Amino acid sequence: MGTAIATVPGAVLAQTPDHPSDTAVQFPTRNDLKALTTSGSYLAARHASVERDAASAAAFYRSALRTDPKNNELLDRAFISSVADGDIDEAVKLAERILTIDKTNRVARLVVGVHDLKFKKYATAQTNINQSIRGPITDLVATLLSGWAAYGAGDAKGGVAIIDKLAGPEWYPLFKDLHAGMILELSGKEKDAGTRFERAYKLDDSMLRVTEAYARWLSRNKDSAAATAVYQAFDKKLARHPLIVEGLRDTKAGKKMPPLADSAQAGAAEALYGIGATLTRRGGEDLALVYLQLSLYLQPTHPLALLSLADLYESVKRPQMAIKVYERVPATSPLKRNAQIQLAIDLDSADRTDEAIKILKGVTTEDAKDLEAIMALGNIERGRKKFGDCGATYSRGIDVLPAGSDKANSVWYYYRGICEERSKEWGKAEADMKKALELQPDQPHVLNYLGYSWIDQGVNLDEGMKMIKRAVEQRPDDGYIVDSLGWAYYRIGNYEEAVKNLERAIDLKPEDPTINDHLGDAYWRVGRTLEAKFQWAHARDLKPEADELPKIEAKIANGMTEDTSNSSAAQAEKKKDDGKGG
Repeated sequence: MGTAIATVPGAVLAQTPDHPSDTAVQFPTRNDLKALTTSGSYLAARHASVERDAASAAAFYRSALRTDPKNNELLDRAFISSVADGDIDEAVKLAERILTIDKTNRVARLVVGVHDLKFKKYATAQTNINQSIRGPITDLVATLLSGWAAYGAGDAKGGVAIIDKLAGPEWYPLFKDLHAGMILELSGKEKDAGTRFERAYKLDDSMLRVTEAYARWLSRNKDSAAATAVYQAFDKKLARHPLIVEGLRDTKAGKKMPPLADSAQAGAAEALYGIGATLTRRGGEDLALVYLQLSLYLQPTHPLALLSLADLYESVKRPQMAIKVYERVPATSPLKRNAQIQLAIDLDSADRTDEAIKILKGVTTEDAKDLEAIMALGNIERGRKKFGDCGATYSRGIDVLPAGSDKANSVWYYYRGICEERSKEWGKAEADMKKALELQPDQPHVLNYLGYSWIDQGVNLDEGMKMIKRAVEQRPDDGYIVDSLGWAYYRIGNYEEAVKNLERAIDLKPEDPTINDHLGDAYWRVGRTLEAKFQWAHARDLKPEADELPKIEAKIANGMTEDTSNSSAAQAEKKKDDGKGG
């Protein structure tokens, strides 16, 4: 997608936006910026860009630009960083400066055009947007925005004509019919709008916004039953999407539903969101970022655009930024519950686990059958070793599981079994593991966990070994499962096979302290004592859990003694926390 916005410097284009957190240390203050030289500001900005911190990058680039105002590279970078951060008003000021130097800068034209559209300057909006075209993606976006600008200026017929003239790839017609239909709908041409919506729906009945636009039109122009049928067809493809659930509820109640967009600005925001979301799913994060931020500039509370932007941040490993976006989803939106679940997951990854658990408990209190929220809560509790809590949470989910989804239901018993085993309730854990395998035979993680547990206890040795081998056959490149096989051999005294498999596990997971400790033990048993001590030293340096460190250090100092021979067995238990194996 890079060719579509070729004027953007590559190093800046690669960044994703950031928003200031509560820590003043992390982001530049006014005094910080005053104290920086031009070169210092530039270097700080480049570092912020590498760290995908667009807010800081924009601030530093603007600081550098103030001391070197004729530096066009700084101007470009400050502009793109401002767009990436969602500070479109600042980006517009910079874009106007860029256009006095380079009238052909397409991204600057697009940003200024969207700004004009927001403030109902429709003629200049069209002029600027039409000059932003380059390549199939930007060509489509610019055409849709130009069509909406024409509608805003009172020329709905001209807006539809602009869209209809566009020729291009096979996926163009879907967007063309959807947006032409929306413009016709708002201009009072309901029959023509219906024709376009029906055509778009026939092209792709799995596209959410096409389904919604058509069903809403049917609710006003045909009957509720027809609208309900469209929603029900989508629900069969993707069950219980919140917007579809809401639509079903409203159409069954006989409500006549409003159009998706109620203005030129909302329609343009919908176009930017639709393309941006599609690009996010297809690896075009850089361009998607621009479109989603511009969509939210036009419609700041667009819940789908917010969720897409948060998802983009998650895909580039910026959960702190996703948190900020999820918090912006309106409380009245049917998607707020989805946002809350993802918000909690990101809060936990940012070590704000108490907040995450509080949010998910609130969601599950509102709906005791919300399996997604219950699963998220259980997973966070399990990840944080709250094994008593997660066992109870998974039980709540098991109590309300739907019938007939045996394979999908298996994971609930597996996860609850992990929590029970870690809570030293082996009888319950064993029963749940067996139930999980009954529902989904040959599931590798369950085979591994149950087989390893049996061998570790010295029971069902043959069956346990067969289970682990079946797991390895399915997941030969899973270091944790291969480690389980090696450690199983160790536990039954076959140290040569233990060494062979543990060396393979190390190849797959070289930075795992437990596997390194296991291999050290196996080396010791076959008389390779120097290698054993090297492996234990490596395990020590890889930061094992605090309670395991003294045991590893004792083996480094004294070798394997009766007191230390089971230390790795105890340490291996921690590998079970996330269900990845022994």
